[in-house]
Amino acid sequence: MAWKRFRKKKDLPSGLWVKCPSCRATLFKKELIRNGNVCGQCEHHFPLTARERVDMLADGGSFQEQSPDLYPIDRLEFVDREPYAHKLARAVEKTGQNEAAIYGPCTMEGKPVVLCVMDFTFIGGSMGCVVGEKVTRAVELATEKNWPVIVVSASGGARMHEGALSLMQMAKTSCAISRHDAQGGLFISVLSNPTTGGVMASFAALGDLIVAEPGALIGFAGPRVIKETLRQQLPDGFQRSEFLLPHGFLDQIIHRKDLRSSLVDFLDHLWTYAEGEVQTEWLEPSFPPQEEDTETVEEGTDTGEGDKSEPSPEGEEAAKTP
Repeated sequence: MAWKRFRKKKDLPSGLWVKCPSCRATLFKKELIRNGNVCGQCEHHFPLTARERVDMLADGGSFQEQSPDLYPIDRLEFVDREPYAHKLARAVEKTGQNEAAIYGPCTMEGKPVVLCVMDFTFIGGSMGCVVGEKVTRAVELATEKNWPVIVVSASGGARMHEGALSLMQMAKTSCAISRHDAQGGLFISVLSNPTTGGVMASFAALGDLIVAEPGALIGFAGPRVIKETLRQQLPDGFQRSEFLLPHGFLDQIIHRKDLRSSLVDFLDHLWTYAEGEVQTEWLEPSFPPQEEDTETVEEGTDTGEGDKSEPSPEGEEAAKTP
């Protein structure tokens, strides 16, 4: 394709470039997406939406979303800067989904699993009644079918807008995992950036295997809160996955490009399927997209930054644990 030149910054379409928050490199957005939302300079892992994560892990066309119509209710008529109902409506409009989690059965290289994925872009991935219900249903579905369950967490914690009801989800999800374990089920917990608060204090920490992406913020309270409470300087990299691995909190740190193949290896070694359950043919994942023709911008053009948001170390204000 012929080069398309932009002589002035105002002539350049917005959203073509993204600045990496780690190395400050300016990245072509389409290249970033083709790289699985991982910086090609420093390997920083940008956030993924729940749909992107599913498309990256599941065999193409195999994911069957369950309970898509579950929608949170403002039982407390909660108001902070705006009514909770208004915040929910904006989140639905922004993300195109009803809540911060989706789940359903799928296959990974032909092996059936139940996959549940959280989405930080929906009110900080915070866990309210519906998120807790979806995680619980995912685990119960895996128990019923005698399949492994994989949960990918990305959350700032319990959703303060739902008060004690959100905290009850910690017990509910943990009990479902306990029943799954009692039946001999396998639960793999995948931690992405960030996984904090009531999510980390419940189901995310209960996996038979707990793995994380590089650089993920993992813990209960954020480092700023801990530092202000203890009035002490925290070690470099405190609460990041690289810090937690040698302390025994994680089993493995896995680069995003290797996550699907690693999960399949875990299934191969840790789970025995019934005869005929494993499919011999499957489609490759649909994310990241394959190489395609893209518009090339003249090198050195001053473009500004894209609109890809990065999660705050403390999570969104609405996702703080009560």
